[in-house]
Amino acid sequence: MLWNDNHYEEKTNNPTDEDIHTRVEQLRQQANAAVGAKKYTQACELYTQAIQLAPCAILYANRALARTKMEEYGYAYMDACKSIEWDPKYPKGYYRRAVANFALGKYKAALEDFKKVLQLVPHDADAMAKKKECERRIREQAFAKAIDSDAVKPLSLFETMDYHSIVVEDSYQGPRWEQEENISESFCYELIEYLRNQGKLHKKYLIKLLVYAKRYFDQLDNIVTYQVKESGITVCGDTHGQFYDLLNIFQLNGYPSCGNPYLFNGDFVDRGSFSVEVIVTLLTFVCYDPLCMLLNRGNHESKNMNKIYGFEGEVKAKYNETIYSLFAELFESLPLGHLLIGNEKGMRKQVLVIHGGLFSRDGVLLEDLQRLDRHREPDQGLMAELLWSDPQKEWGWGISKRGIGVSFGPDVTRRFLDANQIALLVRSHEMKEKGYEVEAENRLITVFSAPNYCDQMGNLGAYIRFSSTLEPQFYTFAQVAHPNIPPMAYASSGLGSMGLV
Repeated sequence: MLWNDNHYEEKTNNPTDEDIHTRVEQLRQQANAAVGAKKYTQACELYTQAIQLAPCAILYANRALARTKMEEYGYAYMDACKSIEWDPKYPKGYYRRAVANFALGKYKAALEDFKKVLQLVPHDADAMAKKKECERRIREQAFAKAIDSDAVKPLSLFETMDYHSIVVEDSYQGPRWEQEENISESFCYELIEYLRNQGKLHKKYLIKLLVYAKRYFDQLDNIVTYQVKESGITVCGDTHGQFYDLLNIFQLNGYPSCGNPYLFNGDFVDRGSFSVEVIVTLLTFVCYDPLCMLLNRGNHESKNMNKIYGFEGEVKAKYNETIYSLFAELFESLPLGHLLIGNEKGMRKQVLVIHGGLFSRDGVLLEDLQRLDRHREPDQGLMAELLWSDPQKEWGWGISKRGIGVSFGPDVTRRFLDANQIALLVRSHEMKEKGYEVEAENRLITVFSAPNYCDQMGNLGAYIRFSSTLEPQFYTFAQVAHPNIPPMAYASSGLGSMGLV
């Protein structure tokens, strides 16, 4: 039988055009229903089956939407291009390609496609709004480029910021940090409870926190070496503004301390609408004891991602543009990775923790990563690949599903780890159904710590506890309740999608 449906008989080994049309329509409707149920992986599989039977513009555009939902913008772009090839007058093909380009920060390309949508569907309000957003982004980029090209670079905001003169009003009910020394333990716990109840740290203390944290991060190497003590260390993946799930991790695993250190592996912000609370909490523990809270930079600790996925809008809504600029500059000071050092049976053992993945060529050594200039946007070269790449099951290299970085196979992982005398690679960057995944012959772990990602994916969150021998133990947890503010509440209006067909 060609189809696994009860009403088809053995004679369907040679299906008619009507049989194919019927089956494709069934698959399309099932895939659309899967998108409605937020089961995007299943939707892609169903669309793929339909495309294999009868490719057309509609199916490619629909699959592009599902891939956009999974943040696979590179694949979404390719599907949108195929949709346009099949029907150059189909507006949703151009719309999907515009959305993919917008998500990748390619605003000029996105603008051209939104213009094409409006040629095909004049007066479409959604496309008109997104066209205007692209035009605004292009003007901002041109302005920023003009500033960067000036012969004299502007001073860092941190060099001109004077938090001492900011007055704290008597009406402020949150914790206070007046002394010129590290934060106290009591301040950490007072702040957490204040934020839990939707309080807001006073801007004086926030600026001071950013100043202290940047001063510390600027002293660190790109890849920081950390000797794991007998008590071990906990490694967490993406938290993406899910503040109440962050507090649940501390509830389950203990609060950060000298005897209970944490390493958070990037993507603290964006998507979730409590990103300010997440990053403020993490930086507070850094300024309490930097050895109890280690942070790596993720691909979302960057201006372009923050502009699109909500952190910039959230900071401006809760504070102001100046404070967002301080955050943006601070993110460029974050280290790119940590090399955990342990001891197993008297032998040194090393685990590398980075946000994204490996590189488009062999031969990259840790010394090469140490020489990178990390104080910039991660838009090209080894730094972009380190923050954006993903593993694949196939050997060798593949095209990045995201449109940035590469896909790398288990053989690439093995060669990189062996060349650098590393036992294990830990990365984050990808949502996993059970919160983590072990692959590449047990030499690569993905950990993701944002359960029910964006309030819709249904996944568990996870964290890893490493002993001093660097043996991993996995712990999973479900989402907890949060105040009624949805994810992406502060996000750009440039992301969206015409409905399915």
